[in-house]
Parts: sequence; C-alpha cells; structure tokens
Amino acid sequence: MATTHSDTTRAAQTLAKILRLERQGNFRNRAVVGGLDAFLRRWQADLGPVASAPVPYADMDAEQRGKWVADTLARIGDAPPSAPPPNAPQDDGRASRSPAQPKPARKRQPRSDPAPAVPLRLDDDISRLRSVSARVKPRLERLGIQNILDLIYHFPHRHDDFTNIRTIAELVPGEPQSLIAAVWEVTESVGRGKTKSAQAVLSDHTGNIRVIWFNQSYIKNILKPGMRVIIRGEPKIYLGRLSFQSPDYEIIDSREDDDRGVHQEKLQPVYPLTDGLYQRTIRRIVKEALDAALAQVREYLPDDILRMHDLMPLRDAISRMHHPESAEQAEAARRRLAFDELLMLQLTVARRRAQWQESGGAIPLRSDDGLLDGFLGRLPYSLTAAQSGALAEILGDMRREIPMGRLLQGDVGSGKTVVAIAALLTAALNGYQAALMAPTEILAEQHFLTAAEMLSALTADPDAPDAPAAEVYVSVRMPSREKPLVVGLLTGSLSKRAKDEMHRRIAAAEVDIVIGTQALIQSAVEMPNLALVVVDEQHRFGVMQRNAMRHKSGPPHMLVMSATPIPRSLALTLCGDLDLSTIDELPPGRQPIKTIRVEPAQRHATYDFVRAQIRAGRQAFIICPLVEESEAIQARAATEEYERLSKEVFPDLRLGLLHGRMSFNDKEAVMSSFQDGELNILVSTPVIEVGIDVPNASVMLIDGAERFGLAQLHQFRGRVGRGAHQSYCLLLSDAPGAEARERLKIMERVSDGFQLAEEDLRIRGPGDYMGTRQSGILDMKVARISDQDILLLARKEAARILSADPDLARQENAPIAARLAAHTAGAHTEVT
Repeated sequence: MATTHSDTTRAAQTLAKILRLERQGNFRNRAVVGGLDAFLRRWQADLGPVASAPVPYADMDAEQRGKWVADTLARIGDAPPSAPPPNAPQDDGRASRSPAQPKPARKRQPRSDPAPAVPLRLDDDISRLRSVSARVKPRLERLGIQNILDLIYHFPHRHDDFTNIRTIAELVPGEPQSLIAAVWEVTESVGRGKTKSAQAVLSDHTGNIRVIWFNQSYIKNILKPGMRVIIRGEPKIYLGRLSFQSPDYEIIDSREDDDRGVHQEKLQPVYPLTDGLYQRTIRRIVKEALDAALAQVREYLPDDILRMHDLMPLRDAISRMHHPESAEQAEAARRRLAFDELLMLQLTVARRRAQWQESGGAIPLRSDDGLLDGFLGRLPYSLTAAQSGALAEILGDMRREIPMGRLLQGDVGSGKTVVAIAALLTAALNGYQAALMAPTEILAEQHFLTAAEMLSALTADPDAPDAPAAEVYVSVRMPSREKPLVVGLLTGSLSKRAKDEMHRRIAAAEVDIVIGTQALIQSAVEMPNLALVVVDEQHRFGVMQRNAMRHKSGPPHMLVMSATPIPRSLALTLCGDLDLSTIDELPPGRQPIKTIRVEPAQRHATYDFVRAQIRAGRQAFIICPLVEESEAIQARAATEEYERLSKEVFPDLRLGLLHGRMSFNDKEAVMSSFQDGELNILVSTPVIEVGIDVPNASVMLIDGAERFGLAQLHQFRGRVGRGAHQSYCLLLSDAPGAEARERLKIMERVSDGFQLAEEDLRIRGPGDYMGTRQSGILDMKVARISDQDILLLARKEAARILSADPDLARQENAPIAARLAAHTAGAHTEVT
C-alpha cells in the first residue's frame, strides 16, 4: 500500500476520517461543514497529490464519489488517525475509550508549594477566596453575595444532566441534548445592527456541526482549535442544517486541571448569574467556598425532627444541593432546605400575629350610628353580597380592642375601594384619624379623587377652610357632625411648602383621612389620633414599610388590600399574620372582555379596529411597551409613542398622554378629559394599571405585551369592560419567547383573576409573583408554592414548637431561636 509523505501525514489522516464518514453517509457530501471541496482547498498545500480529483467532488455522482473515495483512501493508506492538523476535526476518542475514562495526564511544569492557607470563616468576605478576583467580586456582590456563607447558600436553579451523551449523528432537533466534540475552528460573525457573534465548527467521529453564540463574540477568545468541549442545548435547523444556538458549553481538557472535578460531573450545577459572570467561574468559586467552610455549618434541628420527617442533615443537604450524585439525591436535599425556609416563615408569621394581637390597646370603632348606612345608601349602586360580607368582617374586627390585621383581596373591578373607604369613614366618624397608603403617586391620587367623589354624596362643603392647595384637600359637611370631614393627599411630589402645611394639619388632627404614598411613613409625619391604616396593593410593600405605618400611633387597626388575587394556600402561607377576606364576585353589569393575541403583521389591522371602535362612540387605552423599571425612561418612551400615534396613525383623532412624571394637575386634567369623552385615546405607561374607571372605554391595546407578567396584564385588562358595551383586550407582541407565548395564550383562555393567579404562580413561582420588595416575608430560594406537603409539615412543626415554648426560651430550642434571629436579620444559618 502507498505511504504518504511525512509532511502530509496529519492532514491526510484527517481526510481519511472524513472520507470514511462520507462512505458511511452514502457519499452525500455532508461529512464536513461547507462540503468536501472547501476542505480540500483549505489543505491543498499539505495534501498535495494525495487528494487530487479530476472534477470537484460536488459535481460527481454517487458512483464517481465512491470510486474517488476508495482510490484516495488507498493512496493515504487508511492509517489510524493521530493528532489532527491545526483547525481540523479531532476524534473525541470514542473508538478507543469511553467518555468516562480519563485522558492521559498532561505533563506539567513543577511549581512551588503554596504558603499554608489561613482557615476561612463563614462570615469572611468573599475576597478571601483565591478564585475571587477584583474583577469578579463586584459581580458576585450584584447577586447579593458578600461573604462565604452567601456563596454556600447560592444554590443552582437546576442541574444539567450529562449522563446521556450523544454523538453528532444521534442528535435530534428540538430536544435538550449533550454532546462531546472537538473544536475545529472558531470565528466571529457580524449580524444586523453590527452585533458580533461567535461561531464554531465542532467534530466527533460521526460528523461535524456548527454552533453559534449570538452576541457573545468573546467566546472566540476562549475556545481554541483542538479543545474538547461538552455542549448542552437544543439543536435546531438553522439555514437548512442542524446547529446549536447559544448552548451551554464546558471545556473538558483545558490546562486548568484543578477544575476537572467541578466541570465534569454527571449532574452539573447551573447557577443564577449576572452580566460578566460565567458558569465555569461561579462553579469554581462555590466549590472553593464549600471545601473551605461547609464544615462550620451547624445543624439546628433536633435529631427527632429529622427522623420524624425523614430530613437530610443540613450539611449534607447543602453539599448535595450543589453536587448531587443523582436526581433523587438532589430532590432530597431540596426538600430539607425547603423545610428550613418554610419553617422559618411559619415561625415568623405565627409570632408576629401573636405579638400583634397580644399587644392590645387598639381603639374600638363603632359602626352602628347610622352615618355609615347613610353613606352607603347614597352610593349610585348597592354593594354586592361579597362586598357586604367583607365589610362586615372588617367592621367586626374594628369594634375590638385587639388590633385588626386583615387582608382584603378581590379580582379587578370587584369593588375593594368602596369597602376600604367605608372603613376609613368609620374611623373618622368615631373622631379618629385614618390613613391609606398606596405604592404609586398616581394610584394615591386616584384614591383621593375617588374618595372625594364618593364622600361628596354626604353634602360637600365647597369652602375648605384655609386650604393652601385646594387640589390636595376636600372638605365634606356631614349630618350631626359639628366640623367638616377633611380628606388630604400627601405625596412626594408636593412642594415643600405644601408638604409642611399638610404635616402641620395632620399633626393637629385637622385632617381626618390622609391618602398618600410612602411619604406617610416619613418621620416628619405625626398622626396623634391614628386608629386605622389601609395599605393598598400590599404585595408592592415590604414588611418594614407596613410595620412603620403600624407604629405611627399606638397599635392601629390594619387592613391590607390586593388587587392581585392570591390563592388561598399562598395567602395562608405568606400572610399567616393576617385574617383573610375575599370579594369573589363582580358587580352586576360588568361585561366579559374578549382577549385576543395579535401577531406583529396584524399591527395595522389592530389600529383599524381601534379606529372602528372609536367611530362607534367608544374610547381606547394604548399601553406603551415597558422599556425598563424607570419612570424617566418610561415617560420618554410614552412621549415618543404618543407623538408617533398622533402624527402617523391617528392624526384625525384626539389623543392624550399619561405617565408618572407628570404633575398632579396635569394628570388630573388628562384623566378628566378622557373620562368626559373629550379624548378618544389615552396613551399611557403602566401607571394606569389600577385605579382608573372609564365605562365608555372598550379597547385595551397593550403594545409589547410579552414584557408584562400575567398579573399586570390582567390589571390592564380590568380597565375596560366597565360599561354596557362589549370590550376587548388586544395583546400586541413583536417577538415573544416561549414563556411569553405561554402567558399570552393563558390570557386569551382565562379571565378569572384567581385562576390566573394559580397559572402565574405555576409559571413564575412565589418570589416573582409576590414582588421583589417582599424581603422579610418571602426570601425563599428553594421552596416552591407546589411544596404543599412540606408546608403542612413546617406549619405543624411551628405550631408544636410555639405552643410549648412561645418565646423559644427553652434550652433545647436555643438553636432554633438563633436560626430564626439570623433569618430575621437576613442571614442563612447559625455557624460555629
């Protein structure tokens, strides 16, 4: 047999492997990305006459290709492959060893032994770790990681399973799969908008495949030809060929030999990240933290509890949560850590409820003098049975000296506001002050205007005495009451002079009902006669903010409201310190809303539909896309969209603009014009989520609907369907991902807010559902809302512990008390 020249050996042996693949694939010219001719041209100088052909391979028929391949292999000698040439495919070794067998150890230069390490403590700063550089430290801090303990409790949100490795030939489009392959070449590509991506060609003994990492051009500086990598992702058909798009990857034969144990596990942890931080880095850092300090974590649960509930010891659970040997072991670890979180939560809410109610000293507020009935009787509608029932529960609590703690929840438009105003009025009629705190200025302003309108039925007094800014006061004359009832508005955007005057009036008890934002909890605000606090949209506030209102004056009664329905199981879990009232029916006359998902190509048809509704005498909301959580940016985006719609789409119609950066007077003027029918379309940022009632509005067009969660979309939808006309919610989305598409489909199918809440919890989990400002009530990294069995265990155990030792003062409960104190302070566990 012929023997190749030594200068062409490596390239020829690579060619032989490609030709064998061609033969296995019936000579379809698919063994190498770009075709065989491209490979031959690239390596012509090395291959020389070995690979000469009379015509291009692509122009041969199958019979000609077969003959040429056989002749070429004969010239090469079909020798076994050795090392590949630069930028050429490399066999992954499957023919000679299994993926589980280690590669021969690489010879390394001797290095001096490091100096003895100083033992690390759990409370040491992360900079003490060798793996944490000055560049990485601020990125970890963005994840809330400050010390070694934070790293140990930075759990993966999933584990990638690398036990089922496939070859390139075995890959199936659309399924999550793992692949071990060699890097052939890595390049950079420039796409639309000059975005740069990295592309690589990977090879194993069955073929080649292209991989692209969109907007991640830095990868071309990490991957090098000849490296072996593990790829994890869903291969898809791209430009007619199977390829991976932005998959996870791990280098498995780099020179960082110390990391081999971290990155070659069968179940690899996948951690939450931030910009500039990569899985390989965080895995190495967490492993160093575990090795250095996990032994310092102390168990706090007694052995009998661990045995009774079949719970894994804490130290083992933490270790296996990061590095399990099986899926079953990972779930057992998660179950233990979820129990910890839910037990701390149940102990917290149970003790808070007991302390709140044992404090006593609340002011009993009567509601049987007929004045409240007079207010309700003058409303233009009657309360529903659900509203009346909820109000009766609230008034019953307010009659007691034990301070009320109650959650009032109901679907969009169910009528919670009138129930809250009746409670506020009851406190005022008893001669005390009441306060309502809302999360945004526009909602506080809407509550103020609504209260003014409702209370005006009791005979308004147009001469509000000494009112320095009439727009923030309303004075109402009431039968059998000597002085008028005064309602005031306090927000952060008031001028200093107006704020100072409002502070003076509140402190002098000249304001009976004050409605405002977080400005109410500032130290400058004194409420000497405060008897009732109402907190609206309670999930938008943290525990500390609510507690600040509770301590403004003695222990007032507290009513918290939510227009985001919370499933009862979750409400009892997260709000265990509150009694629950639910308004589960809508007022009569509410029309069902047709919700329609709109494709990008239907944008102009959607605008035509809006125009048709307006011609029929209706009005419409258009919500601008959510750019990001910044009022300034949202205001600019809304202004630009308003200009575009006014000039290009609806130049013949009357449009108004509403956003959170406008002054109170400007916002009120726009809303009044829209409510009075002077405007056809209101273009708005998400500030209209709650608190706006325009019965003639029949269309809610949400542009960029994929950017909003189910709860917020449902709130938007609730702004229409309040009159006698059929109403529509149009969900316009340009490029929804898989999760966004699922949300939009659910919106089309589900109209009930409570059922929607269950779906929202299923998709997002309790942390995101309840809002990012819930720290102190909900800091669950591991537990899920579906963990009802673990919740029942935790609730039962918390009740058993506190019934025997309410103050956790006994010696045997000292570790639990310390753990609870650490949890309340924001730590994770007690340490040595």
